[in-house]
Amino acid sequence: MQQFGSPQFGAQQPGAQAYGTQQMGIGQPGWQTPQQGQAAQFGAHEIMEVHEVLSSLIEGINRFQLYKPYIKDQQLNSMMDSHLSHMNRTYDQIASYLHSKGAISFMPYHGVKKTPVQYGLRNPSPMQPSSSVNDIDDRDVALGMLAYHKSSALKCTMAALECADYNLRQLMQNCSVSCMNQAWECFTYMNQRGMYQVPTMQQNTTNTMVNSYQMQ
Repeated sequence: MQQFGSPQFGAQQPGAQAYGTQQMGIGQPGWQTPQQGQAAQFGAHEIMEVHEVLSSLIEGINRFQLYKPYIKDQQLNSMMDSHLSHMNRTYDQIASYLHSKGAISFMPYHGVKKTPVQYGLRNPSPMQPSSSVNDIDDRDVALGMLAYHKSSALKCTMAALECADYNLRQLMQNCSVSCMNQAWECFTYMNQRGMYQVPTMQQNTTNTMVNSYQMQ
């Protein structure tokens, strides 16, 4: 029986790998210990959150390219071109900052208008999944764009809240505002055409809820 502390205890067996060396990359070409390498430029949480944002941008850009052939309305086509252009610039700006931490000049997507919203249901058309890609129409495309921007706004907001780097936080904030503005454009486009109708409650119910909150 081996005694703890004897030379044989814990000795590496022939052909065995020492734990924490080859498996972990230690001793391999290019490996640097914390003392040899440079300090990390970003925190773990912010890198993981920004990774989610950049992956979502790539997926969104690719998805919108797939949508384009199904667009028939010129206004929707122009809106998608504008969104795609901004999404590509957003991706490039974030990726560039991660590599160089250079100056940032990224501005949120702007140009959205204060468009009047039509409230209430006005004989909405029945909805169901398309049975074929040939059935995809402008409403499907606009709804897909809207869903993407809503989801991305949440991702960017969560990423901003996890950022320790101030400039990266600003980039995430601007990205979130851009997604909100692009979602608004999609919504108003659909609302004006009856594609996205806004249901309402009875007026007395709305009034009761509003009046339950008093001014200080």
